[in-house]
Formats: sequence, C-alpha cells, structure tokens
Amino acid sequence: MEPTTGQSTLPSERKSSPYRPAVQVAGLAGFLVASFLVAGLGGLASTSNVDGWYATAEKAPWTPPNFVFGPVWTVLYTAMAVAAWLVWRKRTGRTRPALIAYAIQLVLNLAWTPMFFGLYPTLGTPALWLALVIILALIVAVVVTILYFGPISRTAGLLLLPYVAWLVYASTLNVWAAINN
Repeated sequence: MEPTTGQSTLPSERKSSPYRPAVQVAGLAGFLVASFLVAGLGGLASTSNVDGWYATAEKAPWTPPNFVFGPVWTVLYTAMAVAAWLVWRKRTGRTRPALIAYAIQLVLNLAWTPMFFGLYPTLGTPALWLALVIILALIVAVVVTILYFGPISRTAGLLLLPYVAWLVYASTLNVWAAINN
C-alpha cells in the first residue's frame, strides 16, 4: 500500500502528486471508467456465446465454473485502473510511456474477447488460434507495463502481477480450446 503521508522510501516514489484531491478523484474515476468500458465491451462480445457455442465446447479440465470469471475480472480491472492512476498521479518523465504501454495492453485486452468468443461461430478454430496470438501479445504488453510502472510506483507494478498471472492461466485455457475444438 502507498504510505499515508504521500512519501515513500523509494526514490522514484518521493515526488507527491501535483493534482488537487478533486482532480485525483476524477483521474481515478476516468481510469475506472476506461477499464470497465473495456470489460463491458468484452461482455457484449461474450455474453451470448458463453451460453452458445462455448457451453458445449471442449474445455480444459482446469477450467473454472463460468461464475468465477466475472468476479475475477472485476477485481483485475479495478486493480488495473488503480495501478494506472497511481502512475498517472506521479507525473514523472516516465509517466507518459508507462501509460502508453498501459493503453496498448488495454486495447489488446479488448481485442481478445471478440476474437475468442465472438468470431468462433464464424471462423471456427482459427478464431481460437488468433485469440491465442492476441493473449500472448497481451501478456507481453502487461509485462512491459509492469516494467514501466514498477519504477514509478512499486504498488502499481505489484497491482498488475495478479493480472499477468491470470492471463497466463487464461492462455492455457485458450490453447486447450484451440487444440480441442
């Protein structure tokens, strides 16, 4: 957790935010809206297909029940937004490239769901293989984002670790689906 004094023992975190509290709250709200917009758009692409083709698809034996995905993604999207906000409020020379990396991973995140769930009925198994390429690129993008975030805010970098772990896990589900469907 960030120290309550606004100061940190890490040199890269010693600079306090130049933003007023109202601007900081608005910034956090903006990052939350961006994350949940991606989540919502992904949901539009997956909702009918989770009960459609995916319900009868061959799934990896380690696939969790469908009800697990919503809460996990809610926590991950919230952590992603908070991490980006922590970096945004630092306003260092590294902030802009870090947030660009964050935006790239967010776009890749948004691209995976329609590819995996939405295009399978049209393209079949090739859609699952293309989704695998996207999720592997997403993993790389999140690792790069962590590497950018960490020196700016250790907490921000740490907040993204469960996300990258979940993506690695999700990629194993994607591989299984691509091989077996």
